[in-house]
Amino acid sequence: MIITTGNRPIPEIEARAQQLAERTGCRYVARGDTSLNKLMERCGGEETLVVLQEAVRLLQPGAAPMEFHPSMGFVRAKRVLRGDTDPMLEAAGMLPGDSVLDCTAGLGTDSLLFAVYGGEESHVTALESSLPLYVLLLEGMSHYISGQEKVNTALRRIEVVHSSHLDYLRAQPDQSVDIVYFDPMFRVPLNASAAISPLRHFANGDALSPDSVAEALRVARKCVLLKEKALSSEFARLGFHELLRSNSKTSYGVITK
Repeated sequence: MIITTGNRPIPEIEARAQQLAERTGCRYVARGDTSLNKLMERCGGEETLVVLQEAVRLLQPGAAPMEFHPSMGFVRAKRVLRGDTDPMLEAAGMLPGDSVLDCTAGLGTDSLLFAVYGGEESHVTALESSLPLYVLLLEGMSHYISGQEKVNTALRRIEVVHSSHLDYLRAQPDQSVDIVYFDPMFRVPLNASAAISPLRHFANGDALSPDSVAEALRVARKCVLLKEKALSSEFARLGFHELLRSNSKTSYGVITK
C-alpha cells in the first residue's frame, strides 16, 4: 500500500503523509505533478491513500474511492449530544464511562458513537484487520473536523488498532472491558448504498466465528453485542438474543454477563 498527497502539497501535509507511512509500514510516494491514475499504474495498482488538507481518500483501480467521513455516525452522535436515545447504546446497556472494544471498526461510525456517549472517562478501542481501512481510519480520526467540537474530541480519543479481533481478544485479560461489539459485514447485503458498497471492497468479509464470540465473552464485563440483519440466522448460530425493532431492517443481538 502507498501513501501520497494531492498535487503540490503544503509542507505540513507532506510531512503528515510521510509520518503516516512510517507509522503504518506503508510506502510514501511523492506525488509531484503526476496524476493519481499514472502514479497508481507506476506503483503496480496498489491501494493508495491520499492525504489532503481537509480530507483523506482511499483508492484502488476498479473500486469506487472512499473518503473518511463518520456519515450516519455523525448524525447519531448529534442526537445523543442532544439527549436522545440510540438503539445500539440501549442494546448494550452502556453507561457513561464504560469501556468498549469495537472489534469491526470499518469507518468508525459506531466507535464514534460509543466515544461520544461514553465521555472523557470511557476508553474506546477500534480494531480493523484490513490495512487500507486501518490507515484510512487512523488518519481520518486524527484529523477530521466535523464542525462539532465534542465530536472532534471523541474521534481523537478513540484508540485505533490494526489487528484481527480474534488475535487481539486472545491477548486480553479476563473481564478487562465493559462491552465488546461486533458489526461484521452482513452475509447478504441489505442494499448497494454509496457508503457500504466501497467499504465491502476493502473490508474483511469473513463470517464471525464462535471462537471470537467465546473470547469476547471471556473479555467482557457487561455484555457482547452483535449487529446483523433483522431475523438473521447468525444470532441463533452464535448464541445471541435478538432484540427486534419495529420497522428496522437491522437488529442487535446481546449476550449479557
